[in-house]
Amino acid sequence: MRSDGSAAYDRRFLRTFGYYEGLAAVVAVDGWHHVTTDGSDAYPRRHAWCGNFQHGRCAVRDHDGAYFHITPRGEDAYRARWRYAGDYRDGVAVVQADDGHSTHVRLDGSLLHERWFVDLDVFHKGFARARDEDGWMHVGLQGRPAYARRFHAVEPFYNGQARVERFDGALEVINDTGETVVELRPARRSEFASLSGDMVGFWRTQTIGAAVELGVIKVLPATDEEVAERCGLHSDGARRLLRALGELRLAARQGDQWTLTERGELLRTDHALTLADAAVEYAGPFTAMWARLPEALRQNTTWTRPDVFGEVAYDETRRVAHHRMLRSYARHDYVEVCRALELRGDERVIDAGGGLGVLGQRIIDAYPSAEVTILERPEVVAMAPPGSMMRWRSGSLFEPWGIESDAVVLSRVLHDWDDAEALVILHHARAALSRGGRLYVVEMLVPDESVAGALCDLHLLMATGGRERSAEHFGRLLSAAGFELAAVRKLPALPSVIVGVAS
Repeated sequence: MRSDGSAAYDRRFLRTFGYYEGLAAVVAVDGWHHVTTDGSDAYPRRHAWCGNFQHGRCAVRDHDGAYFHITPRGEDAYRARWRYAGDYRDGVAVVQADDGHSTHVRLDGSLLHERWFVDLDVFHKGFARARDEDGWMHVGLQGRPAYARRFHAVEPFYNGQARVERFDGALEVINDTGETVVELRPARRSEFASLSGDMVGFWRTQTIGAAVELGVIKVLPATDEEVAERCGLHSDGARRLLRALGELRLAARQGDQWTLTERGELLRTDHALTLADAAVEYAGPFTAMWARLPEALRQNTTWTRPDVFGEVAYDETRRVAHHRMLRSYARHDYVEVCRALELRGDERVIDAGGGLGVLGQRIIDAYPSAEVTILERPEVVAMAPPGSMMRWRSGSLFEPWGIESDAVVLSRVLHDWDDAEALVILHHARAALSRGGRLYVVEMLVPDESVAGALCDLHLLMATGGRERSAEHFGRLLSAAGFELAAVRKLPALPSVIVGVAS
């Protein structure tokens, strides 16, 4: 409408929005687009959604769900497509990749810096709010953190200062070096209580493990008395254990009956993503391993890493449970891995240390013409699911594989070994490939500027003697084994895909 209340033009739309830089977003029967001040189309294209123009750019979403920016003439501002794209401010916008991480781009779509974050905002007064795995902070135009601290929440800087909330609930004002200027509110949570809670984490582990081992999960829904009778528990013990499961949000009481929550259902052995075996493993063998952590870290120690794979191999009951546990983690974490491999589709692929073939099967489902061979220990090959389209080969990762391929996948294999042993595996992978062949290492990457993953790193030390690594660390290993690091592809799930090319 004009300022006098009269219609600005005769055309009518399903919805209209305000004018920005002389263009307004409208919704017509055939889709979203922009119109000029006289109501005529600014361009012929139609979109699934349109934003508003800022700095001669506008974010739009196409009918395939991809975001990008257009110019006032409706032309693509660049070729890239994103999971999400925000408005420009001062010539810079935030975009989100398919892996969920965000970065800044210029007006032509080029990256302002090479840094990616869990969440990100546009720049204000030379700083942008950014979140990594450890929390929120401010970053400068180069994407580098302005300080080392991390917070639960941060506001933009205003005249060199910003209001932030610490993880303990306290409010502060900080300067642009992260130093506290004034405390606005004291901590709402006691660090004493928080640390104490961390120290008794084993209470949760043992409670969950006991509930699975005693069969309580299997018999729910049931009353206190029914659980006691069916699981051979005394009545007071059943009641106390069920209340503990309630505190852990694994079970809920409805009247006199206890039922599993959606979270608790994951502990059923027949669940596709069952964590029942993991519960018993963590409460039993892994707890015993962790008890020797001080010895593993000391100099002049007699500690030696456990042979988990050997122990599992000679205990049939544990072997079945252990690989069922690994299968659940694989089913949960490998959904996006096949897409990240970017195979042609007709390759001969070796999935070395591929377990029960979860990833191998996903590769075949995505690329029916691919030939996938699972290289595993003999006792694992004996557990291969019937009717599989994959090939199975018994062998050791540390001996020549005797197979040629176009691509090798090492998914969560190298993190079980120290650098020397990882290099042996990588050399055998290189021997299986001709020049130009591809290596795909699927692992969780340790961020360079974050402590995320440190506890998992310690777990690997205690369970296998292995370690988590950064992208740079993997790059050095690949180079030493005859590979060139070609790409690091982050995924929405925990693992990333490191791509090496046989040189």
